Amino acid sequence: MRTCVSRGTGQGARSTGYCVAFALALVPATSFAQNGARFSDLKSFFTQSVAEEGIVGAGLYILGPNGVIDSAFVGFADRDAGRKTNGATIWHWASITKTFTAIAIMQLRDRGRLAIDDPILKYVPELSEVHNPFGPMSQVTLRQLLSHSAGFRSGTWPWGGDKPWHPFEPTRWSQLVAMIPYTEIEFPPGSKFQYSNPGYVFLGETIARLAGEDFEVYMQKNVLSPLGMTHSYYDITPYHLIGDRSNNYYVKDGKAVANGLDFDTGITTSNGGLNAPLSDMARYLQFLLGGQADGRAGGPYPLSRASLEEMWKPVVSTGSTAARKGSVGLGFFITDYPDGDQMIGHTGSQAAFRSLFWVHPKSQTAMIAVFNTATESEGADAKPRMGRLFTGINERFEAAVRCASSC
Repeated sequence: MRTCVSRGTGQGARSTGYCVAFALALVPATSFAQNGARFSDLKSFFTQSVAEEGIVGAGLYILGPNGVIDSAFVGFADRDAGRKTNGATIWHWASITKTFTAIAIMQLRDRGRLAIDDPILKYVPELSEVHNPFGPMSQVTLRQLLSHSAGFRSGTWPWGGDKPWHPFEPTRWSQLVAMIPYTEIEFPPGSKFQYSNPGYVFLGETIARLAGEDFEVYMQKNVLSPLGMTHSYYDITPYHLIGDRSNNYYVKDGKAVANGLDFDTGITTSNGGLNAPLSDMARYLQFLLGGQADGRAGGPYPLSRASLEEMWKPVVSTGSTAARKGSVGLGFFITDYPDGDQMIGHTGSQAAFRSLFWVHPKSQTAMIAVFNTATESEGADAKPRMGRLFTGINERFEAAVRCASSC
């Protein structure tokens, strides 16, 4: 399994990233009883590592199609206020937001409002001024944007900036439009993978223009509400939920410093603006697993099962080994194994929040974890060592769901 974390969703963590690759011995996948004992090693590693890495607060859910199999909550949602983490704690999900945006695009496709192979110029004609040395911008499609293969850069901003008056992200569409003539396609569209935050901003603009309303409004009505995600929202926290909001902490000189409860992702909301408790994210993962959401078997869901599974078909490779093939589909990262097994997932990284989820369709099991602490330096000795933590979680989840019954 290969995990890639982009640090380009926030101004303070613009264009760097890290990828974690590892190999496990492949064993036949079998059906198994969905119980917490199978995941005891994962849970123990999670709780111990959070303490060892100096993380202020974290949460973990392991789920089947009908609900939570096991969970773990460690530390504080807000250290100074003494609020501990729990299932109601509201976390920022950063780039995991992209999977919701991709689902909305597919939803509009299924309603006949667009085609996945339409050129993005059909919906965002301002992009005609992008410098494309490989051909006309009309060759850049929604499919390529969904699969991070359109050739756009990784970072939302093309430059740095850490002044107090700088916005966390561009706040208005006009700011991005002003940058378009100075934006370049970096490789032939569709030819390879390159993680791109701007690409998902353009998809969010497509959704808003087709819907005739703000992106956040469309998503609340057509994706979050059908899933029963009643405590989920984009950007600034509603007053009645502020008591559940997690703070986030950057470690500076060995000390965790609070960044504040809220920040505004501006015009980049479709790229990384979702906030939600794990209890709501459990509904989302149950939908991905094909189980129940809000107690209603089969929905109403925001997308049909056939369209969801279409999103899990590889579009472009992200790197392969003899043990597994990595790829990206339509909004989701995919790990395929030689025996036909598959994992589906995504990560998130913005401000000091870090998160990941994996879905194992064959066993109808999923895992989601989130942390509210990070270091501004990703050096080998800097704590928390998120690469080590993500690798350990990935290894243990993969071993549990792909393990033979004799394990």
